[in-house]
Amino acid sequence: MAFMKPSALLFNTCDFFGAHSTALNFLPRRSRSFTIKPLVVEARSNARKETAKTRNRRIQKKFNGTSTKPRLSVFCSDKQLYAMLVDDQNKKCLFYGSTLQKSIRRNPPCTTVEAAECVGEELIQTCIDLNINEVSSYDRNGCARGARMQAFEIAISRHGFLPQ
Repeated sequence: MAFMKPSALLFNTCDFFGAHSTALNFLPRRSRSFTIKPLVVEARSNARKETAKTRNRRIQKKFNGTSTKPRLSVFCSDKQLYAMLVDDQNKKCLFYGSTLQKSIRRNPPCTTVEAAECVGEELIQTCIDLNINEVSSYDRNGCARGARMQAFEIAISRHGFLPQ
């Protein structure tokens, strides 16, 4: 007796749903108009930078600097450190200092860690001149605490300018 291969299983819909309809085929049919496209998965570019930017915007919404209590914003790139005292209400920068400035680097060039400490000391001097006793928030812009950032933080924490 020859074995017959069934092409499709036929069921009435009334068997499942209680209504009579045409027979259903449960095996997939091949269609010649179907084209297979390769699956391409793209990774998000600059995901870390985007999250740092999002975090920075959220911090700026919460903590607004004033002229008596400005926001301290610090950015540390691969080689340099940049610091700003920002008055968000009047949209002014009260202080800007970086490790690239010649006044901070001095005549015999110093390392960037020493220059970051000098930026912190110059920031303290500017705050004393402007009668600023504390900052509203310390914004690191999503940067990790490296050697330059630690040297800067030690210089400003000596005078109690880091918020608790």
